[in-house]
Amino acid sequence: MKNRNVLYAQSGGVTSVINATAAGVLEAGRKSKRIGKIFAAKNGILGALNEEIIDTSFESDKEISRLKHTPGGVFGSCRYKLQDPSSNQREYKRLLDVFVAHNIGYFFYNGGGDSQDTVNKIANFTKDMGFPIQCIGIPKTVDNDIPFTDNCPGFGSVAKYIAISTKEAGLDVASMAETSTKVFILEVMGRHAGWIAAAAGLAQEKEGDPPHLILFPEIAFNKKKMISKVRATVKKHGYCVLVVSEGARDSKGKFLADTGTKDAFGHKQLGGVAPQIALIINSSLGYKYHWAVSDYLQRSARHIASQTDLEQAYSVGKSAIDFVLKGENAVMPIIKRKKTKKYSWEIDKVALSKVANKEKKMPRSYITKDGFGITESCKKYLRPLIQGEAYPPYRNGMPVTANLKNKLLKKKLKGFKLPKK
Repeated sequence: MKNRNVLYAQSGGVTSVINATAAGVLEAGRKSKRIGKIFAAKNGILGALNEEIIDTSFESDKEISRLKHTPGGVFGSCRYKLQDPSSNQREYKRLLDVFVAHNIGYFFYNGGGDSQDTVNKIANFTKDMGFPIQCIGIPKTVDNDIPFTDNCPGFGSVAKYIAISTKEAGLDVASMAETSTKVFILEVMGRHAGWIAAAAGLAQEKEGDPPHLILFPEIAFNKKKMISKVRATVKKHGYCVLVVSEGARDSKGKFLADTGTKDAFGHKQLGGVAPQIALIINSSLGYKYHWAVSDYLQRSARHIASQTDLEQAYSVGKSAIDFVLKGENAVMPIIKRKKTKKYSWEIDKVALSKVANKEKKMPRSYITKDGFGITESCKKYLRPLIQGEAYPPYRNGMPVTANLKNKLLKKKLKGFKLPKK
């Protein structure tokens, strides 16, 4: 019997190391005599639905290796939520047709909580239809909010970038505070969980170092307390640095930056909390301020990625191949922190049904009593994740990245019209 093929796809917001996960899949898959070809869906699940399938066998080993130091999503990603199969099976039947047409027996979806839900539904549907596809959900998210795994590939590098940026920006503001900006606000990602904002706290090596305030989604925003803290900080240190999560919310649970619109997954679109905080401080205290939004920079900063993060991202990709060869289905590789004196970790697994659409928020014990900082236990958790500098190779002063052909397979099926969302 002809060896079945792999279909790998990337989903949701990308990270600086998601392509390292792809490299793990590709390199491990190429070494196996039981795996046929390794395909990649163009633009995530949309590529599978549209039968836009990339044949990675045209890529050289050299270019595949370069994925380890290439940010972004080299095969294209998307935010697209499949309809529930209990109400509409049209998309799932289309996916099954594509799988059959291209002899795909293994499907890997590399994404966050919503993506794990998607791949779990596909695994269940194909099983019910009598053509089971071995489905592996591969974790990826800068938000670090997938449960069961100790941490999420992609987070360690963002944490490193934010901690360094906070320290460097803090030194800048401190040097000019006497006659210029006294308050600096950095907005970071994190809709419901404040892990990225918390990482800024690693910049604080001694009392008085920035960040002086961190605003978490887990702690209800209190204007009066924030103003009091900012005033006291400027009086004592001459300046104040705040880091705010995009998901900061008031006591009623409303996002401070709610734009009133939603994304393709049904989540509220957020953005612009930093200028709101800046205006509150300026109108209350009159301090000159400056704000910045780290936005895509934080998740694409491969030039200062964490070595730990890179190794873990590659390992979860490689593990997807290992798992299907062992007969696993509807599982996700997870990172398990070992109980050793020196930080160490291993790969384990969890059923997709347990992680789909679930979020891991910061424990209250990781946030200081006043709600504006992180505790030593939080720093102990975070520090190992930012260790090591995984610098990419440089040419002419610029980092070298992969340049794939991304050659598409010839379509075998009729076109598919996507439902209106």
